[in-house]
Amino acid sequence: MESSGINIGVLALQYVCLLFSLCVHEAAHALMANRCGDPSARLMGRATLNPLAHIDPIGTVVMPLLMMVSGIPFLFGWAKPVPFNPRNLRNLRWDPAFIAAAGPVSNLLLAVTSAIVLRVIVAVSGIEPDAEVFRALLMVALMMMGTNLALALFNLIPVPPLDGGHILYPLLPPNGQRILEQIGPFGILIAVFIGGRLISGPLQFLNDALVHLALWGQV
Repeated sequence: MESSGINIGVLALQYVCLLFSLCVHEAAHALMANRCGDPSARLMGRATLNPLAHIDPIGTVVMPLLMMVSGIPFLFGWAKPVPFNPRNLRNLRWDPAFIAAAGPVSNLLLAVTSAIVLRVIVAVSGIEPDAEVFRALLMVALMMMGTNLALALFNLIPVPPLDGGHILYPLLPPNGQRILEQIGPFGILIAVFIGGRLISGPLQFLNDALVHLALWGQV
């Protein structure tokens, strides 16, 4: 179904892929925090794939909807941050970095899994490349790969409050940590302005690599 040149069905599918990927990202944070000794997020119901536990009104609803109606060919957004209590962590220096890394790592794993699942299905089923079901599977896999790679790479930009900033923090000397803390209030603005240029190259490279993995020898 199309409206004013916009394919509503494709956009809805993109949104489902984005929502699922955000839920996996946040649930991974919560599960890693629990593993590091802090059950706060798990007890708050954040260690789940239920979207209701993670939805942020702006990042999960308003922003994707605005991108849909503006005709942007991809969707992006964010969910509510997963809180943790540092006093419960076993290693106060490294555990916050492990918790932060769990989100992007989960998205990278989802992207790779999508490519592998597509390859296995096509190889085992013998679906012809020009078949309608093949095009549908390819569309879903490409959406999952692109969405999760974008989420992972954007969140790995090394500025707070993004995950990359928390991963970088324990690796820095005290002076570097202070500088990172000072950047914090402007971190999102910095990431938004430089993020596209910073991740576009790695995003294209990784996406091409996964597409090659999924379809090599099949088409």
